[in-house]
Amino acid sequence: MKEIRTLLLSGVLVFAITAFGQDTKSAADRGVPAKATSGGAPGTMFRDCPDCPEMVVIPAGNFIMGSSASEKSWAATHGASAESVSDESPQHPVSLRSFALGKYDVTRGEYAAFIRETGYAAGDGCYDTSFPKSVKRADGSWQNPGFRQTDRDPVTCVSWEDAQAYVSWLNGKLAQPGSTSANGPYRLPTESEWEYAARAGTSTWFWWGDDDGKAADFAWYKSNSGGQTHPVGSKSANAFGLYDMVGNVWQWTQDCYAETYANAPKDGSASKAATDCLRVDRGSCWLYPAWLLRSATRERNSANYRDRIMGFRLAKTLSPDAQASQRPPSSRVVDLKASDGT
Repeated sequence: MKEIRTLLLSGVLVFAITAFGQDTKSAADRGVPAKATSGGAPGTMFRDCPDCPEMVVIPAGNFIMGSSASEKSWAATHGASAESVSDESPQHPVSLRSFALGKYDVTRGEYAAFIRETGYAAGDGCYDTSFPKSVKRADGSWQNPGFRQTDRDPVTCVSWEDAQAYVSWLNGKLAQPGSTSANGPYRLPTESEWEYAARAGTSTWFWWGDDDGKAADFAWYKSNSGGQTHPVGSKSANAFGLYDMVGNVWQWTQDCYAETYANAPKDGSASKAATDCLRVDRGSCWLYPAWLLRSATRERNSANYRDRIMGFRLAKTLSPDAQASQRPPSSRVVDLKASDGT
């Protein structure tokens, strides 16, 4: 039986806001269409090739990963169990270099281009949900998740292994003659990169605040999804200009799952294991209730697992020169307190 694990950020969050200066709201949040700009500054959007996803440069920074006792208590009164949030400790600081993250989840249309070009197999079926006793439908696939989708919906019924195959395909395109990308390869985000980007400078339970009653304004989840995915970008972006970081579909990360943060990396790298491991996925989905939309919610699954609530978004390593140009000046570092005042 697969458990849903939830982790909440708390304590002091030290975050460098060089991406948007004094204003941490994205253009989308202010009702202004976001525009790509030249260069590699935080907030820059770029696309390496016609089939490549649109990426957003995320600023370097620091934050505290893990949850406080008060946050665990809140989760336990909103649907969690003590066991399901027990892997949220210990809290620990994480320092990250600048990187790029997909503006949206990988869409069905983007994934279809990969399938057309490579002939990659769709797999051996897809589970309806991650709940115990869920049915695996033999005819389920990214093309047939069991509900109608557009090419702008997030792709579902994709495993961690499928996501890695997609990553390899994109990186192969960038290795071809004529490629102008000076940055590093595409990859899945690490778990700490994902949470840092989801919070976008906040230390509240949800990236929009502490009120789960406002969830419908920002995410697709059980109460408003109508039992299916929705086109990416239909809800507001967070302060980094990222859409659907929570809700719509769960998103695979690179990390191996561990039940404690005792040995978690503090440099933004992925947690690894000596042998095969369960892989962490983040962000919750259209099927689950609002309390799971918190920025720190965790889940984990086998690398070959597929269900119709699972998708992914890409990260990209930036060149050393780009990272150096994005280091935050010390005068722009801001201490953000957790919502419990610690």
